[in-house]
Amino acid sequence: MTQPTPSAQLRAALDLAERGIPVLPLREGKGPMGNCRACRKNACGGRPNMKTPGPCECPAPCHAWAAATTDPAVLTSAAWAPAWRQAAAVAYHPGGTGLTVVDLDNTDAITWARQNLPTTRTVPSTRGEHWIYRGAMASRNGVCPGVDIKSLMSYARWLGPGTGTMAPLPDTVRALAVRETAAVRPASRPVTAVGGGECRHRSPVYLERGIDMAEQRIEEAPDGIHRTVYRTFLAVLSTHGRCGCLTDAHIKRLFTAAQGKGESLRHCEDAWSNAVSALGM
Repeated sequence: MTQPTPSAQLRAALDLAERGIPVLPLREGKGPMGNCRACRKNACGGRPNMKTPGPCECPAPCHAWAAATTDPAVLTSAAWAPAWRQAAAVAYHPGGTGLTVVDLDNTDAITWARQNLPTTRTVPSTRGEHWIYRGAMASRNGVCPGVDIKSLMSYARWLGPGTGTMAPLPDTVRALAVRETAAVRPASRPVTAVGGGECRHRSPVYLERGIDMAEQRIEEAPDGIHRTVYRTFLAVLSTHGRCGCLTDAHIKRLFTAAQGKGESLRHCEDAWSNAVSALGM
């Protein structure tokens, strides 16, 4: 029987894996593949190499960056085949190969980098550039306007080898992440009830069903994950936010679903805060 021809994305992934770079497929919209049914809502506990270790031994490319691998047997396995058939791009885990990507999202960010960061290998992106340094660190988004840091526990789209000599990771980039950590708001807080009184939903089953549907909406988002997360948070808050029935556990579930799709904690917190403000809460 004739074997199917590997897709261009799979061929690129195998080439990168042979060079020791952990890779994974991305769907249309640059997001990772959604979790399979067994891993939905992180029921499996998460990949063992994630921030919160878990027992997941799922053969599918679940859990975003944590699924990245250099094993050709995994990349060409039957469990990964459906993902490659719908893959629009290839991503890699920079921290997994000892690298840090400074993702510059526009021309202003590029100008800032040229004025403040040492020259290194540069890769053109859709709207800006990726500056790649030797050395790994914590990943942070929004460290400056239009500037994200992608390294450990993150993925970056593979856009080619780039040009220029790769420089060691400078202290100036590490300092950006330290400032960002200090600036991040406290992690998810329960929404305070407006007006108080008995919950109009009267049944916790109604709320539970709403949270389940919100998690599923996020996990199955085909593209535009930022918009999906914000709109889902807005819908949950508009329905359940004013009566005070949401708890830390509910919000954590929503954040976990979003982060499982590649959303950062910072973006989750921003989306939640923006949804609260939009509703005047």
